[in-house]
Amino acid sequence: MNLFEAAVYGLIQGFSEFLPISSSGHLALLPHVMHIEDPGVVFDLMMHFGTALAVITYFRKDITKYVSTFTPSLVNFKVGGEDRWFVRNFVFSTFVSVFFIVLFMPISKIARDPMFIIINLSVFGGLLWFADWFNHKRDKLDSPMTSGLQLKIAGLIGFAQALAIFPGVSRSGITLTMALILGMRRKDAGAYSFLLSLPIIIAGIIKEVPDLLKTQDNSSFLVLATGILTSFIVGWATVHFFMKLIGKINLGWFAAYRWFIAILMAAIIY
Repeated sequence: MNLFEAAVYGLIQGFSEFLPISSSGHLALLPHVMHIEDPGVVFDLMMHFGTALAVITYFRKDITKYVSTFTPSLVNFKVGGEDRWFVRNFVFSTFVSVFFIVLFMPISKIARDPMFIIINLSVFGGLLWFADWFNHKRDKLDSPMTSGLQLKIAGLIGFAQALAIFPGVSRSGITLTMALILGMRRKDAGAYSFLLSLPIIIAGIIKEVPDLLKTQDNSSFLVLATGILTSFIVGWATVHFFMKLIGKINLGWFAAYRWFIAILMAAIIY
């Protein structure tokens, strides 16, 4: 892979990670479109590292606040105000995600098959459209993650995030879908979804970095750095604008885009 191809990977990752269109699905399909060797799951994960940095910088004030609340709120239920409920719900969501990711891991090896990705893009695009329509029809929950212990909501969103281990599902898309079906407001759902990605991505990077360091030389590190930097810059801009638009835009447009990409990829590959 050269610098240009790495920049394209970073661009696609940064643009698609925070939109409900499946960044991993796009990255897995890129080799088929660009006619290059698939760089693999580890390279894709490092592209996610760039967008994780974008989330950390964009939500730095919230993260600092929740981190300072983390230990006291877990020990003492009366400490931390509304933040303590967010921390506990967040921890439970993460625990559920990790549990099901480990459970799904053995069957995830077939997930990079193009037809599997095309099906996921289509099916979960339809679920996103339904969730957006259904959310308009029901009463909205008022910031549930800061109003008490919400094990059902937190657990279901955590489970939904685990499904994103399969390319084409879309981590942001499936967590938004679940949150909207459960009645969360769009902006609350978006912020919770973006923050919830951090523990999983960081844990994955920590797990893979030792092997990555053994197999990379100076030139490949430059390629990797180019992809990470590009995904960070584009990712920050994307999350900034998406958070401003999420309360206004019809999410059905993203479902339509997923269906279009699925059809296009089927035509190109098959």
